[in-house]
Amino acid sequence: MMEETFGIFEPGTRVMVPAIIIGELRSLAIQNGWGERKIAKLEELVKRFIPFFDLTEDIVNRYAEIDAFSQGRLPGRRLDCSARNMGKNDLWIAAVASTLNATLITTDGDFDHLNNRFLNVARFELK
Repeated sequence: MMEETFGIFEPGTRVMVPAIIIGELRSLAIQNGWGERKIAKLEELVKRFIPFFDLTEDIVNRYAEIDAFSQGRLPGRRLDCSARNMGKNDLWIAAVASTLNATLITTDGDFDHLNNRFLNVARFELK
């Protein structure tokens, strides 16, 4: 499980969640018709994390760099694969994690091309 692998609920561990992710989770709940009990569990989980709402100039600049890099168009930084069209929310999430020097925990490969270049990506499979 993610909890054991990353120790996200261990005492003293600080897990920051960009507001973008909270918005995505709430949108999924609406789109999938989650009931009150499931939404309450989501909100309970979200409260265990530190919400991150600030978009600093550093984050905005990193967004631009990651977007250009993902398109293979960032001068001085070569993309070793074909261009990646990242979702705009994913770009913001990557920019926040990169600027904070945080590990980005994900269940998909959308950030793989950024791993060890702009940020550390930890991917796990949902079971």
